Amino acid sequence: MRSDEPIELRHDCEAVLIPSGEKCRLAAGSKVWITQSLGGNYTVMTDRGSMVRIAEKDSDALGVETVLMAGDATATLAKGRADVEKLVWEQLKGCFDPEIPVNIVDLGLVYHCRATSSSGGGDRVEIQFTLTAPGCGMGQLLKEDIRRKVLLVPGVKDVDVQLVWDPPWNQSMMSDQARVRLGMV
Repeated sequence: MRSDEPIELRHDCEAVLIPSGEKCRLAAGSKVWITQSLGGNYTVMTDRGSMVRIAEKDSDALGVETVLMAGDATATLAKGRADVEKLVWEQLKGCFDPEIPVNIVDLGLVYHCRATSSSGGGDRVEIQFTLTAPGCGMGQLLKEDIRRKVLLVPGVKDVDVQLVWDPPWNQSMMSDQARVRLGMV
């Protein structure tokens, strides 16, 4: 979803400046243009020229109704550890860098994903991911997106998400689908 016409915010809402990751507040009545809407979140350009991300929970400020729910991948309950990991990978495809219209899996940002039994019952998932650039301030935002979406997978009770820098990310880690989407092929 993109908007060529400005959208007037219906109420005050929280946002995050891109790429610094600083939190800010947008006032009701402010005008914004949607540049990207992926994974339930919205990247918008403000009338002051800033690029910000508005979370799914505040989509009603844009006049967009979004239902917070698990993706299609979680429709079936998992039977074993491999099934849980497969469902988690599918959920991770719903996480997007706010500046790049490709999910973090196809970008090659997820380095490790493992499900184990949790001591309190259910599954514990460990994920290691990186960013396309070390100076990007969106790490904590993506970390929270990952945690929130993985907790939607049936049976997952605990998620440990770690931002790592080794190995450093490079474009060779992207899938062919990501290269096509970004016009690199």
